[in-house]
Amino acid sequence: MGSITVLKLNLAGQETWRYTGRVLERHADRIVLEAHFNRDDIPFHGILLRRGDRFVETFYSDRWYNVFEMHDCDDDRLKGWYCNIGRPADIGEETVSYIDLALDLLVYPDGRQLVLDEDEFGELALSPEVFRQARQALEELQTSFTARFPT
Repeated sequence: MGSITVLKLNLAGQETWRYTGRVLERHADRIVLEAHFNRDDIPFHGILLRRGDRFVETFYSDRWYNVFEMHDCDDDRLKGWYCNIGRPADIGEETVSYIDLALDLLVYPDGRQLVLDEDEFGELALSPEVFRQARQALEELQTSFTARFPT
């Protein structure tokens, strides 16, 4: 299906990260792509993210989040899910862009969840509506993953 450029933007609309992925699926309300981690190896809350790790990324045009399923570059073992809370993605033919709202959810393969960057999120100058949408998106993700891993 071809490649696509992903643009992560801050609240001011400035680009903070750019990379290329391969389109796996395209739907009216979402796009699924495969990308590879393009930064140096880094420990991340008990997970080692390695250059070349495979990410299956789903961006939605009607949801206030995107979800990255992370796989090890050597054996394709599932490392977990990283979920960005942000404005719905702008999905074009050549680019996908989204405004990141700092708040994130990390879900481990066993279902444990860790909310990240709440302090940074709290410092953003957000309208009450955007704040509400972001918190609602986090709750939706938490509920969805909790349902996948019943206790």
